[in-house]
Amino acid sequence: MLEDAIVHIVDDDELMRSSLEDLLRSVGYQVRLYGRADDFLAADVPDAPGCVIVDVRMPGPSGLELQAALRDRNERLPVILMSGHGDIRMTVRAIKAGAIDFIEKPFRDQEMLEVVAGAIRTWKPGAAGLHLLPELRERYDKLTAREREVMALVCKGRMNKQIAGVLDIQQTTVKFHRSAVMTKMKAGSLAELTRMAALLEQPA
Repeated sequence: MLEDAIVHIVDDDELMRSSLEDLLRSVGYQVRLYGRADDFLAADVPDAPGCVIVDVRMPGPSGLELQAALRDRNERLPVILMSGHGDIRMTVRAIKAGAIDFIEKPFRDQEMLEVVAGAIRTWKPGAAGLHLLPELRERYDKLTAREREVMALVCKGRMNKQIAGVLDIQQTTVKFHRSAVMTKMKAGSLAELTRMAALLEQPA
């Protein structure tokens, strides 16, 4: 019923694009790649949940300029900026301009997954997605209190070991609850569950 979230990667570094694509596809995200900011701006981007990961320094329009262009177009996709040359001034500028996060290279895979999951949770659906809310709320209401806790942490990009530590339970118990959440919510992937969580955060 719900298509997976789409992560758009804009980076002139082919190796970085490929590495991020492998990482994000491994947890169920759809991924689209762009070598330049102009390529993304010219693309037919679907009105679907997701986010944009943008390198700050690229030939042509920079990541900050792409962020400004998306803001001018009232684009709803959350923006994550990344750079190997980040500094405090650049980070502040990016966040003030509306970026969800600023991540420095090199980064850990887990760090990127958590940032992406958090960004997608801020995505606001258009009218086309709101009609799904009643059914999603019915499914969510069937979750136990513990399953809701696990779902919240899963959708923040946390791994089973981390969830076990936060909730003070065994990893095998986390896996059991996580499986129950996926089944009850009828989610086919982590990306789809994250989208569901974003929809559920909409006002009743």
